[in-house]
Amino acid sequence: MAAAHDCPLCQQDGGQLVWRGDKLRVIRAEEAGFPAFYRVVWHDHVAEFSDLDAADRAHCMEVVVQVEQALRQHLQPIKINLATLGNMVAHLHWHVMARFDWDSHFPAPVWAAAQRARAMEREAAVRERLPAVEAQLRQNLGR
Repeated sequence: MAAAHDCPLCQQDGGQLVWRGDKLRVIRAEEAGFPAFYRVVWHDHVAEFSDLDAADRAHCMEVVVQVEQALRQHLQPIKINLATLGNMVAHLHWHVMARFDWDSHFPAPVWAAAQRARAMEREAAVRERLPAVEAQLRQNLGR
């Protein structure tokens, strides 16, 4: 399927590239207050998960699971949030977000109003562990 000319996920990676496969990529999003916010982005411009065939859906979800497992292993978050919305960018991508009970929005979604001030020191401590998360992803996903 041809890339949409006005789609930001067709035109650029959409964040800090962690891993690129033949059909999708893993990026670390630049979301203030949420240092362990990743996206699994399908390369082709498709809007819905059901646009993929069964094998591609399985492949996509396996990568989502790999991101979730790496975050859980290295960061021990209280919860992993998974979402595929596409309301702002109608290009198939999964959000994989490590959530902590100290984050500014917990227990509300990251897109809701903040519940408290950001814990800058704790965010920095999480960022320090991201290289290990990303090394594990590259090792497990190959290349």
